[in-house]
Amino acid sequence: MSVRRVMGTEVEYGISVSGQPNANPMVASSQVVNAYATTTVKARRARWDFEEESPLRDARGFDMARQIADPTQLTDEDLGLANIILTNGARLYVDHAHPEYATPECTTPLDIVRWDKAGEQVMLDAAARASSVPGAAPILLYKNNTDNKGVSYGAHENYLMRRSTPFADIVRHLIPFFVSRQVVTGAGRIGIGQDGREHGFQISQRADFFEVEVGLETTLKRPIINTRDEPHANPDLYRRLHVIIGDANLSEVSTYLKIGSTALVLSMIEAGYLTRPLTVEGSVAALRAVSHDPTCKELITLHDGRKLTGVQLQMEYLDLARKFVDERLGSDADSQTVDVLERWESVLTRLERDPMECARELDWVAKLKLLNHYRDRDGMGWDDAKLHLIDLQYADIRPEKGLYHRLVRMGKIETLLDPQGTEDAMHDPPEDTRAYFRGRCLEKYADSVAAASWDSVIFDLPGRESLQRVPTVDPLRGTKAHVGQLIDRCDTAQQLFSALTH
Repeated sequence: MSVRRVMGTEVEYGISVSGQPNANPMVASSQVVNAYATTTVKARRARWDFEEESPLRDARGFDMARQIADPTQLTDEDLGLANIILTNGARLYVDHAHPEYATPECTTPLDIVRWDKAGEQVMLDAAARASSVPGAAPILLYKNNTDNKGVSYGAHENYLMRRSTPFADIVRHLIPFFVSRQVVTGAGRIGIGQDGREHGFQISQRADFFEVEVGLETTLKRPIINTRDEPHANPDLYRRLHVIIGDANLSEVSTYLKIGSTALVLSMIEAGYLTRPLTVEGSVAALRAVSHDPTCKELITLHDGRKLTGVQLQMEYLDLARKFVDERLGSDADSQTVDVLERWESVLTRLERDPMECARELDWVAKLKLLNHYRDRDGMGWDDAKLHLIDLQYADIRPEKGLYHRLVRMGKIETLLDPQGTEDAMHDPPEDTRAYFRGRCLEKYADSVAAASWDSVIFDLPGRESLQRVPTVDPLRGTKAHVGQLIDRCDTAQQLFSALTH
């Protein structure tokens, strides 16, 4: 009924080595993660526990055979790449030749923004540490989704849902939502097509890389709805919706609305509130068509014969969400739910009138406004190499170099967070999910934590021949309210484990 649920994001960062265009990105990514691990993670570096992972389990009721799976799908194999757990409950690792940061489990859109932004700071710190090694070339990181040469890397979202919700309902109602959501959440990109061969500007960095409506893959034959059934929670009660279609956002408002609006739509699906699907004809083609039109006037055809723009289709979902919240919660709706609805409506209203009115809030509009400034000033066409550099520089996470950061300093981008809160989130976990238990254990008992994952912490305790696993299958247990005082009074992991098991 609200925007609250257990959620998280995973962002792969673009990477390059200054002056070394042929540098191995996997090596450079490992240097980034290892530099952060060796200089910031306490005493013993716990390994990531892959035992409970099941990346080939499909929500449609079957498991893909390992022998036919693409190697990139086998994320349950320990390849020996850099992979660490942070004291804020997050995971920092190398994935598909990119450094990746996965937030700890959060329960509100604003917390997602906070711990996602903390990930940018972690990556910035890690790259600086890797670059400071004597003889090392500077390693540069970009929060974007494509190298414009045909390669795309992900910015994924995860939402815990009730297992009882029919997966077919999720597919039916989410495809139109995701086709149109990019008008709010797109990061903007120069180039049309996977390799950017056609000149122009589009709303989404990821849209051109999607080929099918539904599927298990994430790096090939990319689907609008990903079917990976890996809940990282009690599988009888929950599924984890793994969303791979979003862009990597720097704008805090874009991320906030991306998470908040999606959470509301999922609440409506779980409640059976959406009785009439807004099915789109040719959804993959429609996804690309919406992205390729930054005027937001492109019409897409629904199965019922109506023709709507992406903005108008989003307004359909917004109207339903408003009615849903009013009927179910009324004046008891929490402040973030109310705020998401108000901001969502404000952005869509202005996008329909003139997208440039949203330049202070949405990444793609801010970027387009910036690019148009240079085009008008210098008479550049969309094929000008300087514009491509400006596009890339927008995503540079270095505050002194990144154009997004420059716009923030100039007061041209709205922010939602207190900078101190973001800095604290680099080290402190959320207090209202199991991430609190994981993070506090890493912070206080680093020598005794042998491994950890989303759903367990594994201790290596003196006097015991085997490792001791503490399951954390309920994402809403292990919170500060549940275990905060217990951890505070236990000086050793042995004391904590005894208290938990007796």
